[in-house]
Amino acid sequence: MVVVIAVSLTIVAVMLKPSQEDNIRIEKMQNILSSVNISTAEIPKKQVGEVYTKYIKTAIAVNSKGDVIEQDASKVFTIELSNELKKPVEKQSLPVFIASLDNGDTAYIVPLRGKGLWGPVWGYMSFKNDFNTIFGTVFDHKGETPGLGAEINQEWFMKPFIGKQIFTEDGKLVAVTIVKGGAKPDDIHGVDAISGGTITSKGVEKMLLDNLTNYEAYFKKQIKK
Repeated sequence: MVVVIAVSLTIVAVMLKPSQEDNIRIEKMQNILSSVNISTAEIPKKQVGEVYTKYIKTAIAVNSKGDVIEQDASKVFTIELSNELKKPVEKQSLPVFIASLDNGDTAYIVPLRGKGLWGPVWGYMSFKNDFNTIFGTVFDHKGETPGLGAEINQEWFMKPFIGKQIFTEDGKLVAVTIVKGGAKPDDIHGVDAISGGTITSKGVEKMLLDNLTNYEAYFKKQIKK
């Protein structure tokens, strides 16, 4: 009986794997699009790929020195940042997705991975072509506390990041500080923390600084052009 059940579960897992992988691929496309403020909530899943290819026409991978090491968009899409971050910095491949928007603007999207209170947190952040000003962002989590840290994926938390800058005037990378008690209205580098979700907020803050530090050389090379 045990053998029969084990075999049956294996067969079911194998049969479901392609569907699961397709769902993961679609969700990744949705998150990348959400980071440039393109909602796919009302779009059938089978059409998400069409919307993605409409806006994301280019993707590259860079290294920690800011050099482009991959220009095949299909290969770049398959790079998982969580796996790359386990490698030595000099061996990491860092994806950059380039969006061409309806108004003619271009946005540059990078993935983010970090740790919250109870597990991993992740997201995507897009930048204007000054490689400094945040165009949009999307965050999510695996198991943060409902009503507290889990609020990182809510619009009220994500929207204030838009327009913030990650570099100071003298070119120092500071990313975005998530301020307990609320950021000052004129703080171009700060947003409000989640009330009661301090550890998750700080986890997101650390995720931003750690991940954007990896992209710093690439960003600065583009700024100098």
